[in-house]
Amino acid sequence: MTTETFEFQVEARQLLQLMIHSVYSNKDVFLRELVSNASDALDKLRLEKLRDDTLDADVSDLHIGIDVDKEARTLTVRDNGIGMSYDEVGQLIGTIANSGTATFLKELREAQEGGDAEGLIGQFGVGFYSGFMVADEMTLVTRRAGESQGTRWTSRGESTYTLERVDDAPQGTSVTLHLKPADPENQLHDYTSAWKIREIVKRYSDFITWPIRMVPEPAGEGDDAPEPETLNSMKALWARSRDDVSDDEYHELYKHISHDWREPLETIRLQAEGTFEYQALLFVPAHAPHDLFTRDFQRGVQLYVKRVFIMDDCEALLPPYLRFVKGVVDAQDLSLNVSREILQQDRHIRMMQRRLTKKVLSTIKEIKTKDADRYATFWREFGTALKEGLVTDSENRDAILAVSSFATTHSDDEPTTLAQYVERMKDGQDDIYYITGESRESIENSPHMEAFRDKGVEVLLLTDAVDEVWVDAVGEYEGKKLRSVAKGEIDLDGKDEKKAEGEREKQAEEYAGLLGWMREQLDEDIKEVRLSARLTVSPSCVVSDSHDLTPALENMYRAMGQEVPRTKRILELNPDHLLVKGLNQAYKEREDHSGLVESAELLHTLAVLAEGGRPKDPARFVKLVADRLERTL
Repeated sequence: MTTETFEFQVEARQLLQLMIHSVYSNKDVFLRELVSNASDALDKLRLEKLRDDTLDADVSDLHIGIDVDKEARTLTVRDNGIGMSYDEVGQLIGTIANSGTATFLKELREAQEGGDAEGLIGQFGVGFYSGFMVADEMTLVTRRAGESQGTRWTSRGESTYTLERVDDAPQGTSVTLHLKPADPENQLHDYTSAWKIREIVKRYSDFITWPIRMVPEPAGEGDDAPEPETLNSMKALWARSRDDVSDDEYHELYKHISHDWREPLETIRLQAEGTFEYQALLFVPAHAPHDLFTRDFQRGVQLYVKRVFIMDDCEALLPPYLRFVKGVVDAQDLSLNVSREILQQDRHIRMMQRRLTKKVLSTIKEIKTKDADRYATFWREFGTALKEGLVTDSENRDAILAVSSFATTHSDDEPTTLAQYVERMKDGQDDIYYITGESRESIENSPHMEAFRDKGVEVLLLTDAVDEVWVDAVGEYEGKKLRSVAKGEIDLDGKDEKKAEGEREKQAEEYAGLLGWMREQLDEDIKEVRLSARLTVSPSCVVSDSHDLTPALENMYRAMGQEVPRTKRILELNPDHLLVKGLNQAYKEREDHSGLVESAELLHTLAVLAEGGRPKDPARFVKLVADRLERTL
């Protein structure tokens, strides 16, 4: 038969070298690409046979075969699928030499300079050429189903390739790689090794629909060749009917994916049909991993395209606040870059993320409604992470609030939802009150809580770091403002039970001199001194202005490396406390107020300590307290 030799264009040779040396970070994926191509060929033959039952093609045992010759150092991937004609080989396998290559290469260079190379690279389907990463020469032999003559394509991946017609080609396609010597330092493994082939197939192609077979090496010289071994499970659980899969099978897949020895809390199935089809099998763990809140936490689900493994931790498919969810997403078609290793941010990805997020949140809501114990487990383990979505995901904020619960002064044990809080609000109460802090015990005993406890007004007790942020992001719920008991002025007397204006004016007049004097003495630390309506037991407290950052939030920003200006706060005094009354009396009776400066300083520092802060000068505070104690003895 006549052999024709074709020469790659200069641009095509450059592009081929780019594909071989720069695109793939892991050389093992060459086998994934060849197996994927073989699987596509089998799918096409099955479809063609359904369309044309007169097609002369054997479909009795469709499969993918992998053959190894250790002595010749060759690896062959073959299939008995649709195959290709002579012209199709030139068009499909020779795509890299087509007339648009120069234009594409120019665009690729421009995109690399502009940082947008991934958007272009997906236009060029050359996964077949990844074989040159591990081979010095590749030979393809193919015969299209229904035709009598086959085609052989050969190239060393340099300047030329050859095409010739052959008469003895079997139906389908075989790709033979003449392997380079193993070089472990450059991640070039011995691909004639049976265990390495098993490892690659198990990782990338385990769920391929068709059996992938390999003939193992004989046990010894003279022994008969063993039966072919099927390397893949073909058990894509997400593609099977729910009735055909047991819970144990789902749990085993979860353990395999997550490396968690425990069973998942919930299994979520999703099948999207229409113009863009994909299937998802997601799992909510029963326990949070120890590194859930560390920067290095590996988040994301496994991504497959037509059951071919693409990447382990695909972060684009779920938002960060759902990073604890594990599972598999299998799409029928996606825009990938040429190596299938980097996902393009296209509308399909955004569409999948939106749908998967809503499905996870609706499942959590269902758990909350039907199984209080399982919901309590979920919220204990993952509630803190989920609340991050209240800050970052405005689209799903209402759905997240619907499945969120919070500790409250209403109950020592049972958390509450915002909807339940609103139902219990007192007549005339316009706001939802909350307090943030490090622990329930510390904030329950805070001076800010005294009037609320005295009046029986319910307060949300928020102890996670993210609580400092989401309450400002959400702002209100069902028309009720979220209001911190430690910010702004508080008046719980109610619209119909307010103190007489005359009494307030009298109190303000009585303490006016002390308040102004203390404001001057504590000018470095506070911006205002005023009488308090929130204190019933403690002598003083410090509060933030309505729109100021809290000290905890300031510290959080600084921990993230963001410098924020120090905010002066407001000192509130309890006019009914004996200490405050005595200080006011001493201020009025003494002409020299210098002896009262330390008392004012102590009153402020005690307020800072009461809310969990620390004195500006701990040593000075200790000295002042020790001196006062000494005088009482």
